[in-house]
Amino acid sequence: MIRKGDTLDLEPLMELTRACAKHMINKGIYQWNEHYPNKQAFQTDIDRKELYILEKDDMLVGCVVLSILKDEEYIPIQWLSRTEQNLYVHRLAVHPKFQGQGYAQQLMSFAEEQARQQGFESIRLDTFSQNPRNQQFYEQRGYKRLGNIYFPKQSKHPFYCYELLL
Repeated sequence: MIRKGDTLDLEPLMELTRACAKHMINKGIYQWNEHYPNKQAFQTDIDRKELYILEKDDMLVGCVVLSILKDEEYIPIQWLSRTEQNLYVHRLAVHPKFQGQGYAQQLMSFAEEQARQQGFESIRLDTFSQNPRNQQFYEQRGYKRLGNIYFPKQSKHPFYCYELLL
C-alpha cells in the first residue's frame, strides 16, 4: 500500500535511509551520507504533503517524494519539456531487505500515474553518476539522461538528470 507520509514515519524513514546508505557504501557507492537525506528534509516533505510511503504488512518498505518545486541546481539543464508542468522525484528508497522485489518499480509507477492524473507534462529526477544500477533502472523506464548537476555536500561526483515526457 502507498500512502501519504506523516510525522510518525520520521524515525522509520531515517532507519530506512541509513540502511540504504550503508548498503550503497558497502558497494562502493558514496551517494548518501550524514548530510543527506536528513530528518529535516523529510519533515519538509511531510509538511508539503509530498512524501509517500510504501508499506507491506504495516512495515515501511520504501518511500518517494513527489514535488512540484524545481531545485535551483536543475536550472542549467536543457530539459525536454519547455513548460513548468513538471513533477520532480526525490529520495526514492527501498529498504535493502526488500530490494530486487519490484518495490522501486511500484513506487515509480505510482509517481508516473500521479503525474499523468494531475496533468503534468513530464517527470524529472536525478541519480548519482556512480550508481549504474539506478541509471539502468530509469533508462529502462524510458527516462532520458540530459545533463549533470552537483551536490557538494554529498559527493564530488556529478548527479545525472533524467526526464520522462508523459
